[in-house]
Amino acid sequence: MTNTSTNAGDARRKPRVSANAPSLEARRPSGGTQRHFKALRTIVALMLREMSTRYGRTPGGYIWSLLEPVAAILFLSFGFSLMIRTPPLGTSFLLFYTTGYLPFGMYNNISNTTAKATIYSRSLLKFPAVNWLDAILARLFLNSLTNIVVMFIVIGGVWVAVDGRSVIDLPSALVGVGLAIILGLGVGTVNSVLMGLYPLWSLTWSIITRPLFLASGVLFLFRDLPPLARDILWYNPLIHITGIVRAAFYSSYDASYTSVTYVMLLSMTLLTLGLILMGRYHRDLLND
Repeated sequence: MTNTSTNAGDARRKPRVSANAPSLEARRPSGGTQRHFKALRTIVALMLREMSTRYGRTPGGYIWSLLEPVAAILFLSFGFSLMIRTPPLGTSFLLFYTTGYLPFGMYNNISNTTAKATIYSRSLLKFPAVNWLDAILARLFLNSLTNIVVMFIVIGGVWVAVDGRSVIDLPSALVGVGLAIILGLGVGTVNSVLMGLYPLWSLTWSIITRPLFLASGVLFLFRDLPPLARDILWYNPLIHITGIVRAAFYSSYDASYTSVTYVMLLSMTLLTLGLILMGRYHRDLLND
C-alpha cells in the first residue's frame, strides 16, 4: 500500500511534456555549426591582422600591390620593344607581358605567403582557438582576393590603353586564375612544412626556382621553343597556366598543348601531401 501511494505521488510530481514541445537536444545549437563559425571568425581576424601589419604600416598601403606588377610589366614592355619590333603574339607588348606576368605573379605570391603562414602566425598558433589550417586559409584568401583585384585593374587598364577589340574568353581566364591559386596553395603547404623542419630549405627553394620566371612562358610562346625544350617544359605546370590565360585574350593563339587535368592532379597531390605532413608535424613546427 505504501509503495503504491509513493509511486502515485512521484507520478504527480513529474512535469508533463507535450508531444509537440521541442526536445532539449533539438533546442541546443549544433556543435558543428559553432565550430565552423569560430573557424570563420578566426580566419577573418587573421586576415585583418595581416592587412593592418602588411599594408597599414607603409605609406600607400595597397597601392604598392598595384604598382609592383605595373612597374614590372612596363619594364618588360619597354625593354623588349627596344630589341624587337613586335611581340611574339599580337601587336601590343603591354598586353602580351600582362597576360603572362600576372598569372605567374599570382602563383608566386600565394605559394610564398602560404609557405610562411605558420611562421608568420606562430605566436598565435599557441592559442587553442587558432590552428595551422586557419593560418593557411587566412593567407590564401587574403592574397587570392588581392591578386584578383590587382589583375582585374591592371588588365582592364591595359585593355583600354591598347584599344583591345577582340572578345575575351572569360571562362578560360577564370580557369587559369583558379589553377594558379590551387597550385600556389599546394606548393606553399608543402613548403610550409619543409621550411619549418629544415630552415635551409627556404634558401634552397629560392635557388631552385630562380629560373622559373624564364621557364614559365612569360617572355615567350611555347610553340616557338625547340622540340626538346617543349618536351621538358611541358611538365612545368606554370607554362600551362600562362598558356590558358593568354589564350583567353588572343583568340588566334593555339593553346592545345595545355592540360587542365595535369595541373589539377599535380596541385591536388601536392596539397594532399602538404596537409598530411602538416597534420603530422605541426606540433614540431610550433615547438621548434
